[in-house]
Formats: sequence, structure tokens, C-alpha cells
Amino acid sequence: MGDVRRGNLALVLSTVAKTPAGSHLTRAQIAAATGLTKASVSSIVLDLLDAGILRELGLNPQGERGRPGVGLELNPKRGVMGMEINVDYIAAGVTDLSGAVVVQDIRERDNRDSPSAPVMAALASLAAGVRKAAAADGVELLGGGLAVPGLVDDGSSTVITAPNLGWRDVLLDVTGLLPGLPLGVRLFNEANAAALAELAHGPSGRKDFLFISGEVGVGGGLVINSELFTGPEGHAGEVGHIVVDPEGGPCSCGGTGCLETIAGQDAILSAAGMAGKRQTRSESMSALTSALAAQDPASLLAVQRAGRSLGVAVASASRVVDIRAVVLGGHFAVLEPWLRPPLVDSLGRYAPGKFLPGHITTAAAGEYGALLGAAGSVVRTLVEAPHRLHA
Repeated sequence: MGDVRRGNLALVLSTVAKTPAGSHLTRAQIAAATGLTKASVSSIVLDLLDAGILRELGLNPQGERGRPGVGLELNPKRGVMGMEINVDYIAAGVTDLSGAVVVQDIRERDNRDSPSAPVMAALASLAAGVRKAAAADGVELLGGGLAVPGLVDDGSSTVITAPNLGWRDVLLDVTGLLPGLPLGVRLFNEANAAALAELAHGPSGRKDFLFISGEVGVGGGLVINSELFTGPEGHAGEVGHIVVDPEGGPCSCGGTGCLETIAGQDAILSAAGMAGKRQTRSESMSALTSALAAQDPASLLAVQRAGRSLGVAVASASRVVDIRAVVLGGHFAVLEPWLRPPLVDSLGRYAPGKFLPGHITTAAAGEYGALLGAAGSVVRTLVEAPHRLHA
């Protein structure tokens, strides 16, 4: 397929994809919006209909003179799956091409220091069930994305290092999770995926922000001018490993005094006197928030210290990349009522005038941000290169 044809396919599909919900462009409207001829648009739309990416939706009388045309939309019966492996759970969810969630499931599982094979086997089982449920709703999968809490190389499907999982240079059979999909399965860093979800689901007009993911570890995703910035080797945004206490304790990354050692979930629970209890992730956070609501001194002190240290890390990052907005995800979002005051005070001290209180927000995508981001990235790849599916 020629480069011009490929470019026109992407142009037409992206024009439909950007159409506000409830509006359905006709071929004539697409031609007017793109500058392509009506004949070219009709030929391209036919290809996209044949590939199952678009579908026709009745007659559209909006904005056209004469006989109304047939509206077009992204086919809601085509979808992608986002999957996540984290330290204490695995998850999978299907969205349609517009990003609406069709079905999702999460399973508590202790993956710490577990070999990759049993974790991937458990995730494959979970994904198969979610895929079956989506199929029961008539949704056919085109591709998938897997998010993990570590540095990854998508090209080789390798986890370079995921300290909290105990993985280093681990090659994952991501295709085996969802066999037979035309777009395959991609690998993402968990915080980067969640940052992309925030870009898609957060307030319109926000182009620059630092997303901070709070799990057992602390991750970060840096968005600049509406694009995820990952650096030359894909590892930018690792805010959890900014040193906030040079005399602090050892970190899973091999360093000392990283933010994660103070503001990670395990670190906060340990400082609050809740470490060692056999509880699930949700039970642990529920117990912590209950203790905070009851004004438990140890819990309040642990979260206040985490908030102050988070402020130090964000202030340091903002001086390098000139970011003025922060989005809190994971347990930072859950703990926001208690975390915000020390965080704001810390930012005021270490980056005075840099951050307005309204520029510190919690994740719009909620706890499934990594799933939505991984799935959404696959859709974005499709929109930018629809010829991959049609071919």
C-alpha cells in the first residue's frame, strides 16, 4: 500500500475518531474537513468498513444541504484489551475503540519475587475470561496492551527491570496472552500507561503534567504538549527514584533514600505500624484510611512525611522540566485528603509560586488508569496506522 494511501487512511480515521460523542460525520463532511475528494473519501471509508473499524449509522441530516448522508462512527463491536501486572494484583479490561469500558476484572495476587511464568499464566487465564465476556457482548478484539511496574522495551517485549516484582531482563510472551489478534499485544510501563489514560480522560485543554502513580512502588509519567515524554531510552519520569533523603534507607532500585522508600505503599504502612498484616491491597488501604479518619498519630505522621517527601520530589522534577501540574494516582489519590496539606506546604517551600493548589488533582481515570492507557495506546496506534489492520 502506498504512503499517500496510508496517510489518507489515517487522516480519515483520525477525523472520525476525534468527532465528539453523539455526532456522526458523513463522507461529504469528512471530505470537507480533510480536503480530500469525495471519491477518495468514499474509497477509504469502504476500506475501513470492510476492515470493521468503522460502521455506518443511519442518515445524518446535520449540517448538510440536500439529501442527508449516512453517518459514520468507530465500530463499537471492535475493541482492545488492557492488562496490568502489579505487585499485589493482576487485571484485564476491554474497551471499545472510543474508549468506553466493556468489561473488566481484577484479581488480588501476590506477585512479589514470583517468576514471570506463573504470573503470566494467571494473567492469561484472567484475560481469556474477560475476552470471552466481551465476545458474549459481540465485541471482537483487535489488539492488546500489557502494563507492568518497571522499565520495559516494547520492541523486544522485555521487562528490563521491575524491582518490586524482582524481575530483571525478563522476556515476556505477550502474544501468548491474547493469541490471534491482528494488532498483537504491546508492552508498557504502568505509570506511563496511566499517564496516557489521564491525557485521554482528564480535563480537556491540559497539555502538560506529571502523573504520579502510587502502588507498592512509586512511578511517574511525564506528559509535555499532550505527548508522553519517555526520553531517548524510554525511561524518563521515574519520579519514585528521585532521592529525597540522602541519609535514608535502601531502595529496591539499588539506590538510597528514594521517594519510594518513604511514600510507597509498603513504606507508609510500615511507618503507620501496619506492616506484616496479611491483608489484601484494598483491605490495607481501607484500614489505613480508617486509622487516618480516627486521627491515629502514627498513621497521620506516616502520610504527612510521605506528602512532604512527595513535594520535594515534585519540586525537583519541576525545576528540570518546567511542569506546573501534578496528577495523583493509586494510593496517593485515595490518601489525598490527608496527603494534600503537607504536599502543598512542601511545594510552597521548595518550589514557591510554581504550583497553584488547583493544579494538584487526582486521576480522572481512577484505579484502572493503567488498563485504560494500555488499551488506548493500541487504539491510537490503529488510528495512526489503520493499514496495519486492513493489510
